[in-house]
Amino acid sequence: MFVATLIAAGKLTDEVVREAIDRLDMTGHDVGAPHWIDEHDAADIFFQGSLVSARAELAKMDHGALDIVVQPFGDRTKKLIIADMDSTMIGCECIDELADYAGIKDQVAAITQRAMRGEVDFRGALTERVALLRGLGEDVLTQCRMERVRLTRGARTLVQTMKAHGAHSVLVTGGFTAFAGPVGEAIGFDRIVANELRIEGGKLTGTVNEPIVDKDAKLETLKSEAAKHGLPLAETLAVGDGANDIPMLTAAGLGIGYYPHAAAAEAADAVVRHHDLTALLWAQGYPRRSWVLG
Repeated sequence: MFVATLIAAGKLTDEVVREAIDRLDMTGHDVGAPHWIDEHDAADIFFQGSLVSARAELAKMDHGALDIVVQPFGDRTKKLIIADMDSTMIGCECIDELADYAGIKDQVAAITQRAMRGEVDFRGALTERVALLRGLGEDVLTQCRMERVRLTRGARTLVQTMKAHGAHSVLVTGGFTAFAGPVGEAIGFDRIVANELRIEGGKLTGTVNEPIVDKDAKLETLKSEAAKHGLPLAETLAVGDGANDIPMLTAAGLGIGYYPHAAAAEAADAVVRHHDLTALLWAQGYPRRSWVLG
């Protein structure tokens, strides 16, 4: 059995739910009665048939602020979340913001965008961008974090709610420990995996310590954490926005592209383009009354 979750916080009407049911019915799916998770916020439609066909058909719906997640019903409540940081758990790309303090934001941001779109190798792009920050004072890391980094709405509620229901959580990022440590602690992640900038004499050397956290490291983190906790990958959730998130998005039981670049959107099981990170709680069937508000 599969479940299609329609999410349109405060704007989900009976007519939209009915259209989704009709679309599934007309494409040969055996559809059950809908169920409100939270009335006018999110609703479930249970059905049997083809997961691929259902995703393709429901993707044709065009109702403004509507996100749709279609997945197998049996493993929908995940026991492990692996999350990207930049432009996912926080609302910026930290390396671009650091570059702004060095007066080279446009130059660095252009490389970042190419890497996130999958046009250049992430490791090479990281090395190139960090080299441009050589000589930047160590104190700028804290200044940048305090002035520029803000948690994405719903980040803490998502992680804290999942943990309250027995899930484990890992923040894994191609970004830097100077940002990921405080961010991960503020949100409540159990583990943090990030790159470490090399610093000598109070200044950035323009290099990163090995091993570098890239797409392969993200995938390995997903697999190793699942194995450590005795979980099949079907019980895992991954969320990210860029090309370097694709391997973990495709390997997880549910891979969510959060306001993703095109490559990540195409690879993900579902995308969230209209709502904050609490949409991932509705996708798992959690009603508001069970959320741990952050």
